[in-house]
Amino acid sequence: MAESDSSVVNPTYAEIIVVRHGETEWNHDGRIQGHLDVELNEAGRQQAAAVADRLSREPNISAVYSSDLKRAFETAQIIATSCGGLEVSKEPDLRERHLGDLQGLVLREAAKLSKKAYQAFLSHRTNQEIPGGGESLDRLYERCTSSLERIGRKHRGERVIVVTHGGVIRTLYERACPNGRTGGKVLNTSINIFHLDGDKWTIKSWGDVSHLNQTGVLESGFGGDKTSG
Repeated sequence: MAESDSSVVNPTYAEIIVVRHGETEWNHDGRIQGHLDVELNEAGRQQAAAVADRLSREPNISAVYSSDLKRAFETAQIIATSCGGLEVSKEPDLRERHLGDLQGLVLREAAKLSKKAYQAFLSHRTNQEIPGGGESLDRLYERCTSSLERIGRKHRGERVIVVTHGGVIRTLYERACPNGRTGGKVLNTSINIFHLDGDKWTIKSWGDVSHLNQTGVLESGFGGDKTSG
């Protein structure tokens, strides 16, 4: 992504820079997180510093929002500090999908250890909940798109940053491109830019991790595809 051509956002829409959190040990190990509150690992902190340096050169950042889970909030705090010391606003509706009995399991072992939950997870039915309190895809869609719409209404004509999770970002992509192909894997600290103009959502940039290429920080992304987590 080139730096913005103009420091001024068109007053008809909000520009929302959506970033996936940095890596955690559970991402590294292929372990499903969901709502479990796992901190960044050292690689994740380096990724967060790299994306923060990148975003510090974006003009006129008005606000920073984040999921309230540690891996997102810590990433957001590192970004906010680099963007003039902005305060991070927590948005619980930006949390990752609750994955029920799968949470805490290594993905490759989940089919054996929690068969019913794993089958529910693989279901193509969007109203299928996951045993153990897990959310359906419909519920995830409702809460995270509503959250971004609220942020967009509040910041029309402004540029803001939102730090969240792979499953959420894929769902936001579906809202913007309902008839398009999947957005693909969402890597840790990837940058994805949305323009929200009322009910009209447009994706300006998707899956940008050039800040990691330039710094030599490992690209990683477990959970950034349909495995969510």
